[in-house]
Amino acid sequence: MAKVKTVFFCRNCGSESPKWEGQCRQCGEWNTLVEEKISKTNAREEQTQSWRKDTKRTGPRPIPLPEIQAGEIERLVSPDQELNRVLGGGIVPGSLVLFGGQPGIGKSTLLLQLALGVNAKVLYVSGEESEQQIKLRAERLGGNMENCFILTETNTQKVLNHALELQPRLIVADSIQTLSSPNVDSMPGTVSQVRECAAELQRFAKETNIPVFLIGHITKEGSIAGPKLLEHIVDTVLQFEGDRNYSYRILRTLKNRFGSTDEMGIYEMQAQGLREVSNPSELLLSQKDEELSGSSIAATMEGLRPMLIETQALVSTAVYGNPQRTATGFDLRRLSMLLAVLEKRAGFALGQQDVFLNIAGGIRVDDPAIDLSIIAAIMSSYEDVAIPTDVCFAGEVGLSGEIRAVNRIEQRIQEADRLGFKEIFISRYNTKGLDTERYGIKVYTIGKLEELYKALFV
Repeated sequence: MAKVKTVFFCRNCGSESPKWEGQCRQCGEWNTLVEEKISKTNAREEQTQSWRKDTKRTGPRPIPLPEIQAGEIERLVSPDQELNRVLGGGIVPGSLVLFGGQPGIGKSTLLLQLALGVNAKVLYVSGEESEQQIKLRAERLGGNMENCFILTETNTQKVLNHALELQPRLIVADSIQTLSSPNVDSMPGTVSQVRECAAELQRFAKETNIPVFLIGHITKEGSIAGPKLLEHIVDTVLQFEGDRNYSYRILRTLKNRFGSTDEMGIYEMQAQGLREVSNPSELLLSQKDEELSGSSIAATMEGLRPMLIETQALVSTAVYGNPQRTATGFDLRRLSMLLAVLEKRAGFALGQQDVFLNIAGGIRVDDPAIDLSIIAAIMSSYEDVAIPTDVCFAGEVGLSGEIRAVNRIEQRIQEADRLGFKEIFISRYNTKGLDTERYGIKVYTIGKLEELYKALFV
């Protein structure tokens, strides 16, 4: 007869504790232990001693590293070029991919588009929707429905049995929090169930070479729900983010064992589904009929992709006591640093000014090369003088007011030249080995903030 045991699991790291404690002993987080009831049979004790009785071992054996044949992995290339870029060139056979995002952001839509677009058998496992609901969404999205098989099941053993019979090229599970394993006696979505289901799917993927995509829910703090162990088990962690007030969605890589984590994919939400944005610069640059102060264009990089984005700043006199500092899509602490540099090194009296900063398009940028564009936008709003719309900037600002060099400057210049910009301001320390004559755009090199001010407003 099974023995029922009550244990406590940490929601953050997944560690097990025999009793409740305010702080987890493994990760140090407070109030993360949750109670779960599990059943253990005497058969488990027999399994732990079975290796002593098994004299003829079967299965994998230790192999010397020189004897392992390392061949080039043939990836499954999907019709979604943005997803291929983020994954590092395509879907690796036998990989386990965790796909996280806020509710309603479009996770299920994107993966259903993937299932309908792959020219191979795809098993779409749903524990949240019925077959009829998925069929309605699939008709709206369009695509090849013949190769997409829908399974509304939450039992992992039944799911894996159907997968063995069907032998698909790809499995999509929506979501990992709805799956349950019969090997664990607890409710779906608990720490032990999420951990066990992910481990079973991982073993299945490695043994059969069938890639598995797992959709994961997001907590209110923005992290993927479930134990942190879940992110360690999977090969790739993708984050799908965006603002509901905007139609753009951004796909980022938080972890990737088979490629770079610097790549980014951009989509536009439409009535027919998510559309790939191959040239994000044209969408992130606003179309204005007249030049306005407080706006500048930054040449930034997301992974290996150059983009031109618009930075907007508003400087006004503080009326309600302490001046406000607000930044949307940019680090507020870095904005405070740039304002201090402007006041100390360039003589701008911003101590009693409200400063509001916005990255147009609803995206978040961490590239330090947009510092120069932000400084130019703040200067423009402070002086109430517009910057020409055919001028862009690429440079990092240091604490002493110097303009520092940035990486991949040639790609930034080429992108600005391709989009028809006439001038670009860069650091003079970026000119080593740079042939500015071969570009159609005029390249200005500066070393300090005073030179930027004189070039724009004097």
